[in-house]
Amino acid sequence: MTSELSQAVEAAQAGDEEAFRFLYRSLQPGLLRYLTALVGADAEDVASETWLQVARDLPNFSGGEFRAWAVTIARNRAMDHLRRQRRRPALPVPVQELSELAGDADTAERAGESIGTEAALAMIASLPPREAEAVLLRAVVGLDAETAGRVLGRRAGAVRTAAHRGLRRLALLLGERAEEEAATAATPAPPPRPRTGPQAPHAEPVDG
Repeated sequence: MTSELSQAVEAAQAGDEEAFRFLYRSLQPGLLRYLTALVGADAEDVASETWLQVARDLPNFSGGEFRAWAVTIARNRAMDHLRRQRRRPALPVPVQELSELAGDADTAERAGESIGTEAALAMIASLPPREAEAVLLRAVVGLDAETAGRVLGRRAGAVRTAAHRGLRRLALLLGERAEEEAATAATPAPPPRPRTGPQAPHAEPVDG
């Protein structure tokens, strides 16, 4: 946890409302992206539940990685929500334009800027769940492998492996998408159909 974030946590625990707002502004964007991949359109509601619990339990927070603590609460709330709804995680966001994803050799941290869009989150949500969460926690929320492992209850090495595999799958998906778009662009458009105006009324011959 950064020094600034740590100081804000201590101030918020002492009742400083501005410090709590700083915590919210710092964590909410990444937290909301993570929850969107888990619960889709209900992410805002789950995020609200998360922050209510954070505010309630903050006086008892005993130190450590605050982001991991908040993300763990968010994940638990999301799992509770999914159990209540009895449905699979869904993301009703169409995959549209997506910036270029980092290559296989890049770390999850460097891929963060490339997968921050809603369209990218839709693509991440199509990954196997273990890989999707690993990519989200590392590249979107910004947790290191050890901290993400604590959130997920896995070893740091397993999280690194899952994130790497997830990024490779995303790179393949992006490559396939680029090929499809290139093929579509290379296909010549059909010639325009001739425009036909309204037919003039047929004149009957005049007797006489």
